[in-house]
Amino acid sequence: MPEIWAGLDIGKTHDHCVVINTDGTRLLSRRVSNDEAELLQLIGDVLEISRDVLWAIDLNHGGAALLIGLLVNHGQPVAYLTGLAVHHASGTYRGEGKTDAKDAFVIADQARVRRDLGLLRPGDEIAVDLRTLTTRRLDVVFDRTRQINRLRAQLVEIFPALERALDLTNKGPITLLTGYQTPAAIRRAGAKRLENWLKNRKVHSAAALAKTVVEAAQAQHTALPGETLAAAMVLRLAKGVMALDEEIAELDALIEARFREHPHAAVIRSLPGMGPRLGAEFIAATGGEMDAFGTADRLAGFAGLAPRPRDSGRVSGNLHRPRRYHRGLLRAMYLSAMVSLKCCPASKAYYDRKRNEGKSHKQALLALARRRVNVLWAMIRDGECYQPAQPAAAAA
Repeated sequence: MPEIWAGLDIGKTHDHCVVINTDGTRLLSRRVSNDEAELLQLIGDVLEISRDVLWAIDLNHGGAALLIGLLVNHGQPVAYLTGLAVHHASGTYRGEGKTDAKDAFVIADQARVRRDLGLLRPGDEIAVDLRTLTTRRLDVVFDRTRQINRLRAQLVEIFPALERALDLTNKGPITLLTGYQTPAAIRRAGAKRLENWLKNRKVHSAAALAKTVVEAAQAQHTALPGETLAAAMVLRLAKGVMALDEEIAELDALIEARFREHPHAAVIRSLPGMGPRLGAEFIAATGGEMDAFGTADRLAGFAGLAPRPRDSGRVSGNLHRPRRYHRGLLRAMYLSAMVSLKCCPASKAYYDRKRNEGKSHKQALLALARRRVNVLWAMIRDGECYQPAQPAAAAA
């Protein structure tokens, strides 16, 4: 048991630290800026009080990254409390006011009285890089979706027939809109010229796309007000989507290259449905090491795949998804389970069995994802690649 506890309320520019002893008496209360020199001074002052200290924080990323790095470099143990846990705990302390000093004291005192807090583990360089790359890729994908929605809204104001005819999630229609945006321009070009223009830009099924857009242009001969400026906006938005597509492709290449450098990459990829992208998301969420979880059940709970009981009085057997879980890890396991239905007979058989038991498609996929967590955890623990079950030998 530590001699003192140091609780830190993390802010963007400043942190507040409160140090308490076994009696809950405050030994130090200080506001420090998120600066290396001041944080090092704080660490030194706390260690002068006692070398046996447990640090506790309410944020494990973002503005806390510098502090965590300094504490790890000094070999200091760091416990993590979620912001929601600190908020709920604050209501049990005297006074309704909220200050950084009070929050820091609550964090330190909770670390003192609780025995269920996990210690932060420093992630390896590859896991940290993959976390950065996958987060950026997800942001760019969201930006692309928003850009396409704006493009649809702008196009429907001047050319609704074309908006209905094109699937703007594909590269070909986006490429077309960088050259032609209005019915009159498409009619003047004609199907043959459009086909050649698309082929020169390496668009697949250029003839079918050219025929579709010409038919849409023949259905509208009216030029709507503001068509010229709106067409310029469509062009700008289409170029923006293409730029985002290029960035996504670059990020995919970086993610795959970095993922292959991880020591568990071959093991993770051997599981059907786990490609480089989903494998990278798995490592980004877990760090790639299973020692931090101990059991497959804890890993499943972290992914939100282990239901939690919610019983009271005569009500029993109520199971619900936990409120706190890693959305990215759940997404990776769910999508990999979906892909495995097409390439893994064992996964397909398990899914069909759950469907025959009366479960919906989503419930069966979640059950399959839960089962695959057990398999992947054991594979990484033993360092062995996935081996499909061999069919039983026919009886002689």
